[in-house]
Amino acid sequence: MQFLNFVSNLAMPLIILIIVIYGLKEKRKVFDDFLDGAKEGIGIVLSIFPTLIGLFVAIGALRSSGILDIIIRILNPILSMINFPTELMPLAMLRPISGSSSIAIATDIMTNYGTDTELGMMASVIMGSTETTLYTIAVYTSCVKIKKTRFILLAALTADIVGIITSVVVCRFLS
Repeated sequence: MQFLNFVSNLAMPLIILIIVIYGLKEKRKVFDDFLDGAKEGIGIVLSIFPTLIGLFVAIGALRSSGILDIIIRILNPILSMINFPTELMPLAMLRPISGSSSIAIATDIMTNYGTDTELGMMASVIMGSTETTLYTIAVYTSCVKIKKTRFILLAALTADIVGIITSVVVCRFLS
């Protein structure tokens, strides 16, 4: 274990050292290249900033409006028929939208029901097998100026739904 800690503490300094040695070997101005990359990074941040602000405002409005509770109440009879835990619905609905919101909901599920319970394990597997789809699509497509994301969104949300359903089925099977 101490060896692993030693290696992990040395990882970043070694990577920086390797980059500097390679740059010197190739006779490049390493610091100038670093500054050019930093300038480019700031440009990317400025280009995706409006998209992120809009997404964060929409997430805040969705969470505070109470619409999630209404949707869960409407879906409750269907969820009961297919034996899907309603306690996981807030996580299943917010996971594709917001990573921080889904972490808060997963933490809440584990606090209320326990980490070793079936619900706790399902929440953990859902967190690991799905993605913050809308955030990822917004950041990556706005960065490269792609405007038509309809098919990307459909494929990604389908993958999230499959991940959520598979998480519940596998955790039920293994319990």
